[in-house]
Amino acid sequence: MHPPSGPDGPSSLPISDPVDRYDDFVPVYVPRPLPPAHGRLWVQLVLLGATVITTTLVGGSHYYSFAIDLATVNDLRPELSPTSVFLDPMFWVRGLWYSLTILAILGCHEMGHYLACLRYGVEATRPYFLPAPLPLTGTLGAFIRIRSRIPSKIALFDIGIAGPLAGFIVAVPALFIGLWLSRVDRLPADASNLVELGEPLLFRLAAWIVWGDVADGYTINMHPMAFAAWFGLLATALNLFPIAQLDGGHISYAVFGRRSTVITIVMIGVAIGLTFVSSSWIAWTVLLVIMIAMMGPRHPPTLDEDESLDRGRLLLAVVALVVLIVCFTPAPIGPFLGAP
Repeated sequence: MHPPSGPDGPSSLPISDPVDRYDDFVPVYVPRPLPPAHGRLWVQLVLLGATVITTTLVGGSHYYSFAIDLATVNDLRPELSPTSVFLDPMFWVRGLWYSLTILAILGCHEMGHYLACLRYGVEATRPYFLPAPLPLTGTLGAFIRIRSRIPSKIALFDIGIAGPLAGFIVAVPALFIGLWLSRVDRLPADASNLVELGEPLLFRLAAWIVWGDVADGYTINMHPMAFAAWFGLLATALNLFPIAQLDGGHISYAVFGRRSTVITIVMIGVAIGLTFVSSSWIAWTVLLVIMIAMMGPRHPPTLDEDESLDRGRLLLAVVALVVLIVCFTPAPIGPFLGAP
């Protein structure tokens, strides 16, 4: 069989008005198979191994602090020998309470994105974990790289929301178990050496369910697993901010389309305002501003801009907003302000 011949060769089409020919044309996007390479595996494994080390180191420090009675913390800390502590095998074993919990939360978050990408045939790498010598967290989180265009707003929504919901589902039981493993200690006479963590609404509810009302002069001495869950809630809230290409930005664009740019600009202003509430927001806000400066406030369009979300996904968008609210705290980290 051969195509019909014409004046311009065998593949020519009759000349006609493009409007007449394409009036009823409906684009159909078929997900293409992913190539075998999903990023350099050795790089991902090295970063994962390094993150296990840094988070276990931080987790061991958290457990060592947790094991000390807060009422006597000022008397014991000057006598601590970091070298002898780090050489103790149990230091590293106990550090796994924090390490494995935070890696599970971050890993499930990124795998949620990754599996959603596979579902829609979107090219993406496996997760990259980011080790960091930070005294509280030991990590900067994790990410995947999306290497192809998103086919539709439905795909964008599902990819964007899958990560935060997956991480949140892991963080909630970890929070309750971690608080159950925690204990209530009397505050020291001088609490200036303690760090106070902001309490998201969900954390307050969980603490009340597990411990009830804590008496004046006492506080919850958090088990490392509880701290990992607290950090997981904070990371979930940060990712759900409806800004540009954060997870919340993906959700916002899928729901509001190009109007989401206005939301991004407003939320950047909110992030800058948060730096005046707590200095712990400064680093994150600077990174956001750099991202917006490099990539712009507009979210890139999907291949099919006409597809709208169904009611079920709009309801999930409301759920994502609720998760943001219950995981957010305006002052994540600061000096202890409570009275003993």
